[in-house]
Amino acid sequence: MLEKFGNIFKIPELRDRVLFTLFIFLVCRIGAHIPTPGINAQALGDFFQQSQNTLFGLYDMFTGGAFQKVAIFGLGIMPYISASIIIQMMGSTVPYFQRLMKEGEQGRKKITQLTRYGTVVLAAMQASGVSVFLESITSPSGQSIVLNPGIGFKLAVILMLTTGCLIMMWLGEQITERGLGNGISLIIFISVIETIPNAFFDEFQQVAAQTRPLLAEIFLIGLMVVTVMAAILLTQGVRKIPVQYAKRVVGKRMMGGQATNIPLRINMAGVMPIIFAQSIMFVPQTAATLLPEGAMRDWVSAAFDWTAWPYLIVMWALIIFFTYFYTAMTFNPVEVADNLKRYGGFIPGVRPGKKTAEFIDRVLTRISFPGAVFLGFLAIFPQLLMRYASDLLGGALSPAFAMIFGGTGLLIMVGVALDTLQQIESHLTMRHYDGLMKTGRIRGRSRMGSN
Repeated sequence: MLEKFGNIFKIPELRDRVLFTLFIFLVCRIGAHIPTPGINAQALGDFFQQSQNTLFGLYDMFTGGAFQKVAIFGLGIMPYISASIIIQMMGSTVPYFQRLMKEGEQGRKKITQLTRYGTVVLAAMQASGVSVFLESITSPSGQSIVLNPGIGFKLAVILMLTTGCLIMMWLGEQITERGLGNGISLIIFISVIETIPNAFFDEFQQVAAQTRPLLAEIFLIGLMVVTVMAAILLTQGVRKIPVQYAKRVVGKRMMGGQATNIPLRINMAGVMPIIFAQSIMFVPQTAATLLPEGAMRDWVSAAFDWTAWPYLIVMWALIIFFTYFYTAMTFNPVEVADNLKRYGGFIPGVRPGKKTAEFIDRVLTRISFPGAVFLGFLAIFPQLLMRYASDLLGGALSPAFAMIFGGTGLLIMVGVALDTLQQIESHLTMRHYDGLMKTGRIRGRSRMGSN
């Protein structure tokens, strides 16, 4: 295996791409630790200690801890992701965007330009909200977060955070063009895994202090391996619908006649249902942090605690709902059926046109249900583990370590890692080197419906 990884650096182009990507990673992590001026860092850290299970904690995970420091990269790449999702959804409902998506390269360039404009608007709006929010909160000890509140502070925060977001967007595009893999996905990936070393260090300290038995720790490691394997199966699982193309004569040549398939992923929506569901479920907890101390705040905090059964059941139901919702927004069986009919393709035993669309929709609906149920279980598994860890394992799990066992972070890490390794293997095999695996090959996520 070490020899195969060594082959990466024997190919000049691949070596340059890997080193360039690592350099961009370094720049992103440096920017995540440069704070915005005018912030009481100690008071802000104390506030976020009580906000780990809120919407702020979720957002902070995607920025690799930059949000709670209000660093220049504090918004991360999320405004760009939000703009992309909005444009993608409008492409399914708005005729103008539907036309752009059918115009080939020119349409893609226009969509990219509109996505960038949308990123600027969303980043400025979020930065404005952050500036107002920072002036309105205090630490648990009553200290002000902002040293000198006012219009000057607001403008500085809006300018720095918006600029930081645009820089990260540009860095992501540079990785896609000159580096290795999808730049935006890799930036999110490096932000998510930033907390893993500290989580493992905390677990090592627990074993060293004998607060948890060694056998329990070994069981946790084995459970982690099984969970990652399950996430890989969910990410790569597909249902292949066979397609046959009719033979036709073009000039003096016989064209068509080949057999192929339509790969429908078990989880067509990717990680988006979890993000949508978490965003909704974290709203009550986020609102509770803004309420004055009292019975109302205590009731909201207890009712929407992220390890409580009502929270977990509603979260699971929302993930199933958003799986179907997002799949319906991003995948159009009628369009697929029309394209098959236009190019002479058909599904054996199914009439072209409307019947084909109904068949694809029926198959997609059936395979999406087990995928959505398992995705929901994978999302709430860390909370279940934290809820029963003390009784089963002899010690509580930290939230950072528990999140490795499922949820948004795990699916992002698995999906991006598979895509990146697939690109590395493609470079190696194209230049007659052995792939990263001795047998078989690494398969990334299907292009259809990937995020």
